Amino acid sequence: MGYPFTTGDVAYLRSPEGIAAAAEVDRLPLTPASHLADVTAARGLAGPRAAALVETVLLRRKAAAKVPTPADWLFTADALQQATPWPVAVARARRLAGRAVHDVTCSVGVDLAAAAEVAALAVGSDVDAVRLAMARGNVPGAAFVRADALRAVTRGTVVLADPARRDASGRRRWRPSDFAPPLDELSAAYAGRDLVVKCAPGIDPDVVPWADELELVSLDGAVRETCLWTGSLATAHRRATVLRSDGAEWTITDADDDTCPVRPVDQWIIDPDGAVVRAGLVRHYAARHGLAQLDEHIAYLTGPTPPPGVRAFRVLEHAKYTEKALRAALSRRSVGRAEILVRGLDVDPNALRPRLKLRGPEEVSVVLTRIGRTPTAILCQAERIPDDVTI
Repeated sequence: MGYPFTTGDVAYLRSPEGIAAAAEVDRLPLTPASHLADVTAARGLAGPRAAALVETVLLRRKAAAKVPTPADWLFTADALQQATPWPVAVARARRLAGRAVHDVTCSVGVDLAAAAEVAALAVGSDVDAVRLAMARGNVPGAAFVRADALRAVTRGTVVLADPARRDASGRRRWRPSDFAPPLDELSAAYAGRDLVVKCAPGIDPDVVPWADELELVSLDGAVRETCLWTGSLATAHRRATVLRSDGAEWTITDADDDTCPVRPVDQWIIDPDGAVVRAGLVRHYAARHGLAQLDEHIAYLTGPTPPPGVRAFRVLEHAKYTEKALRAALSRRSVGRAEILVRGLDVDPNALRPRLKLRGPEEVSVVLTRIGRTPTAILCQAERIPDDVTI
């Protein structure tokens, strides 16, 4: 929710007077402990504009993870919360390089700013006059028009859209008809056009049959979105793109080899990135790195050498899983802390952990899974594998 900005607030915040006042407010600590004193100081500086100034400074401080230079950006609280993290926006924009791009739900302009850096032309539109006014200042190199996303106001452009996925109560919306604008209506409005739609990671592919490619994108291990691509933009049916804040990235598609054996537990266990799992590309990832599946229906992989740049699990021992046997194995190793990962078994790690009666100085990771019909416990040591080191 946050402060309800007006277009008048935006004009003030972009004026020399507002810019100078924001710089003064930014000198304040703006902590919970100093809140009353800071608000009083802001009111003395800017009177009725104080709330807009304080909110703007606080949002800019929060925005460092979303945009590279937030110091001169304007946001609303909801727009910042919903904005795409910058590395994700940049990775998507790279596929639009050299094209004319129209962001039909541009909001305050984060996705548009990334596209504008590589596009031949960048156009933004939105129905929200305040967000559109903010975007004009945030992305000065783009052209803007106030328009409904379902109204085609450009020709020959790639259409980029990020439909809203929360209702007024803040609950997530998963049905395509509940998105704003609705996904099927968006697809129909731009039939025959190259279309890119940012969606929630959990969207069911069956409800968007018009999407030619589904790309699952993760950042620093967290799956952030499913991106739907149509027309000439689609270069695969399913894709996983894995990004890190340090700039490292890689991608894999269903066009890659998926020759992957099923083998017993080897020296390492690898839990593929969530984007790979959700995209249904576990076998393709395994084939790329010479790994095998423990079970053809389970996403855990095993092999003698882990891929570079991942958190992998060096196997210490493994056996058929029973709670009693696992408790005894952990006791023998003097384990006082255990990370518990579960896939393929009906086990609640939070409920199991206190029953294991962990005591001691050691720490392990416990992988609980099913291999064939056998519930299996694998005790491991988690290790971060460097990008440039092969074990």
